[in-house]
Amino acid sequence: MADLTMTRLYEVMIVLYAISLVFYFTDYFYKQVRARRIAFWLVSFVWVIQSAIILLTFVETKRFPILSLSEGILFYSWLLVTLSIFLHCIARVDLPVFIINILGFLFASIFTFMPKRPTGAVSETLISEMLFIHISFAILSYAAFTLTFVFAILYLILYRLLKKKKWSYLWTRLPSLQQTSSWMNISFFIGIPMLFISLVLGFEWALLTLESLSIFDAKIIGSFIILILYCLILYVNRKSKLTGTTYAWVHIYAYLLVVVNFFLGSSLSRFHLWY
Repeated sequence: MADLTMTRLYEVMIVLYAISLVFYFTDYFYKQVRARRIAFWLVSFVWVIQSAIILLTFVETKRFPILSLSEGILFYSWLLVTLSIFLHCIARVDLPVFIINILGFLFASIFTFMPKRPTGAVSETLISEMLFIHISFAILSYAAFTLTFVFAILYLILYRLLKKKKWSYLWTRLPSLQQTSSWMNISFFIGIPMLFISLVLGFEWALLTLESLSIFDAKIIGSFIILILYCLILYVNRKSKLTGTTYAWVHIYAYLLVVVNFFLGSSLSRFHLWY
């Protein structure tokens, strides 16, 4: 009965999310205020359903549900939905909200249709607060880098439109080039320390808990490469040697590497057994 209830929640979540994207699309291209309001409330219901799934899983497992890949994807999608609601209410930017919700729907769909694996690979004695903080900060950093990715795409779109002077009513609701650059930097600066904290805590947890640890694990190598890459981007940008469209493209490629590490690194890892 519990499994049936969860399945129905998954189905309702996906259907509402898909319908909300249709209304967001209608609003953006036809400037329908009513469609935007409906889309916002549908996304809000999706957020409630995702929160309910997380809460029900928490009650069932008696731990915060982020230890398996499917749970991590759900939490990541929940963060994206939360960010879209925040941007809708505070920043009032339309296209970034639309793009973030497309990404959120993509990961929510992956969570819904992927096979759910038990988290028994992690012994109860290995589960600690440090592990939960490590995983939580890692996913939070991914959400921050997702925002950087979205604003990098917007920066390239705006730059191209301004350069070719092909402005139309469809683009009147976009933020300015300066705002896009600022938001890209802010989310980027937030993501780096979060990822650093996550890796430090994860490494400490492994040293204190596991009997043997190989630093040549695929997930460990991939995560540190990403941290080093983002630190290099920060350093070169501070030296004013990485600006404009090049800076935006670098962030897009870096985020794609984050996604590859999230899925492929986890599947190849011998250390992250719960993934």
